[in-house]
Amino acid sequence: MQILSDKVIFLTGGSMGIGFECAKAYANEGAKVVIVASSWGQVEEAVERLGSEHLGIVCDVSNASDVEGAIHQTIEKYGRINAIHNNAGIATPSKPLHQTSDEEWQLLMDVNLKSLLFTTRFGFEELKKSGGCILNTSSLVGEIGQENHAAYTATKGAMNALTKSMALDYAPYKIRVNAVLPAGVWTPMLRKWQEEQPDPASVEKYLDEIHPLGYCPEGDVIADACVFLLSDKARFITGTILPVSGGAELGYRSLR
Repeated sequence: MQILSDKVIFLTGGSMGIGFECAKAYANEGAKVVIVASSWGQVEEAVERLGSEHLGIVCDVSNASDVEGAIHQTIEKYGRINAIHNNAGIATPSKPLHQTSDEEWQLLMDVNLKSLLFTTRFGFEELKKSGGCILNTSSLVGEIGQENHAAYTATKGAMNALTKSMALDYAPYKIRVNAVLPAGVWTPMLRKWQEEQPDPASVEKYLDEIHPLGYCPEGDVIADACVFLLSDKARFITGTILPVSGGAELGYRSLR
C-alpha cells in the first residue's frame, strides 16, 4: 500500500539534491508532488522525470508574491494541499561571522528562514482544511554548530526553534510540524561547500568519518525519513527535530 496515496505535497527546492530525492520518494508512495524551485530548466527536467500528474512551478521562495502565486496555482490544479515541505535552502558563504557581508547574511535569512513565513502564511488555510502537516529540512549544524559557517548555522538553529513553536501554535488545528536534520549528504550544495574548503580533497574522507555508521550518504536516506513524517504513520508526532545523521552528533569517539 502506498502510504502517501493521493496526498498533494508542496515541496520547495524540489528540483535537485535532497529535494528531488524526496520528490521521487513521495511520488513512489502515491503523492502528487508540486516541485517549487527557482530555475525553470531544473523544474522542467524534474517534472519530466516524475510524470505529467505532478506540477512544477518556478518561484523565488524569498519573495512573498511568488510564494502566494505558487500556492494558488497548486490549489487551482489539485484543489487542496496536504503537506508543505520547506526544503529550499542555500549554504554559502562558508565563513566566520565577522567576514560575512550584510548581503550574504540577508540572503541566507531570506531563503532559509523567511521562506517558511511565506509558505505558512499562504498555505495555512489549506492545511487547516486538510488536517495537513509541515516538514522543514534543517541541518544537524543548527544543533551542534559548525566551524566557518556561522550565518548558515544561525538559520538552521532558528528553524529548529521555529519548528517547535509552530508545532504548538498549529496543534489545535491538527496540523503537525516537524523537521529533519541531515548531517553530511552528497548533494550539489555540499559539493559547492566542499570546493570552498582549504583542502577540498580531504573533505570526502572527513565526511565519511564524522558519521559513526561509516559513510556520507546520498539523499535517499533523508527522503525515506521524510516519507514517514508526512504519512499517517507519524500521525502522533509533532514538534520533533529528527536527526537523520548516521549518529554524527553522538559523543566522544576514539581516534582511528
